[in-house]
Amino acid sequence: MDGPIMFEAEIIEWRGPAPYLFATISDDHVADIRYAALSESYGWGVVPVVARIGATEFATSLFPRAGSYLLPVKVAVQRAESIGLGDRIRIALQVGRRWNENAD
Repeated sequence: MDGPIMFEAEIIEWRGPAPYLFATISDDHVADIRYAALSESYGWGVVPVVARIGATEFATSLFPRAGSYLLPVKVAVQRAESIGLGDRIRIALQVGRRWNENAD
């Protein structure tokens, strides 16, 4: 995979670890994430990632859901970027634990 995965998503609420909100990964990128996860996932389909929303970069894990993935958007990120439920955001996502602009 060359560089980060870039996409837009709407902030949603889903039952899960509160007080997170989530962004659903675009269907266009699910196959790329699954492929990259072959060497990065640590089980149960959970995929470690580094994400960037606006100027805020954070480490988290994607949760598998209904054939796609959910990206948890931490409260600290929500506050730093002044985003909330229903907002449309732009996301840069790198599978793995370190940000690598030149990932293979």
